[in-house]
Amino acid sequence: MLDELSHIGRDPATNGYIRDAWSVSDLELREWFRGEAARRGLDLREDRNGNLWAWWGDPSRAPGVATGSHLDSVRQGGAYDGPLGVVSAFAALDVLKNRDFRPGRPLGVACFTDEEGARFGVPCVGSRLLTGVLTPERALALTDDDGDTLADVLTRAGRSPRALGRDDETLGHVAVFVELHVEQGRGLVDLGRPVGVASAIRPHGRWRFDFRGQANHAGTTRLEDRDDPMLPFARMVLAARESAAKHGIVATVGRTRVSPGNANAVPGLVSAWLDARGAREEDVRAAVAELGDLAEGARVSEESWTPVVDFDVTLRDRVAAVAGSEEEPSPVLPTGAGHDAGILASAGVPSAMLFVRNPTGVSHSPAEHAERADCEAGVVALASVLEDLCR
Repeated sequence: MLDELSHIGRDPATNGYIRDAWSVSDLELREWFRGEAARRGLDLREDRNGNLWAWWGDPSRAPGVATGSHLDSVRQGGAYDGPLGVVSAFAALDVLKNRDFRPGRPLGVACFTDEEGARFGVPCVGSRLLTGVLTPERALALTDDDGDTLADVLTRAGRSPRALGRDDETLGHVAVFVELHVEQGRGLVDLGRPVGVASAIRPHGRWRFDFRGQANHAGTTRLEDRDDPMLPFARMVLAARESAAKHGIVATVGRTRVSPGNANAVPGLVSAWLDARGAREEDVRAAVAELGDLAEGARVSEESWTPVVDFDVTLRDRVAAVAGSEEEPSPVLPTGAGHDAGILASAGVPSAMLFVRNPTGVSHSPAEHAERADCEAGVVALASVLEDLCR
């Protein structure tokens, strides 16, 4: 199944993937999901926010167990972040059917919309809308690099923007959610284990810094006459590294937008996006506040914030025991990466996560990788967990 997806949204120059939400590539991936659901005789449903659910059994009669992930990607991302979880979900159902297992409660595969936030800047849009964390008004006003709003994009895709919002009917179908994901780090490599279980998602957020100056000619404007917003921006980037080290967090400026963007012009506006994450919320907040004070008149706005998510301990330990063995449960470790499972857990849906070893530790890059044997171990572990939860 991963091979079937390998050409969709792939950049031949870099081997990275560009799968923005509601793009041509994303729509093709959604059709692939529909085809896999149909091939297995699953009941496909699309909720009011565009998230796809393929059910084995009727969750309207009794809440079920759901698994899955997302199919969109960061720009120039890898092949495993998201798709591995969706593919493994379908494969785990195949394993269970080959065991002649009949679930005692409905079992579903989910594909969440716009988990990465690559196009509109806010991550986990589908699950945030589903749970009501993100309001429809704010979501529909989000814009992409071309200035198109999410409302515009949905309309062109033949969907009604007015449908967006918290979906209690869909949430009521899910008694428990388990997401499998490639590990985004080296925890399992260092432990020498192919599969792990998440203990928590560390708090993280995104902030936009707008530095305003005066656009002017690069060749005729004296240095002393310039109001160049690139200078305070550059100082902010350096300060972000220093502040992160001081507060024991990680901070990254990974996206900028310069206007007018001419090589022979002093910029009039520099916009930069800061991603900050850490083990403790107060450390992340302190570092961002410190940067705001140092940003020399910049307008700072918070675009997203996810507080710490501690996964349910009883469910976590149950999953670790089933995914491993009685003698040696799967290792439990935290992650600094955000996931739809974390959004659902914060909204009160019992949730857990399985991680598959990433031998390079690299993610959000074409170098992201997982060995076939580890992926298969992840599928077997997920199947065992689903079987246990569906009894």
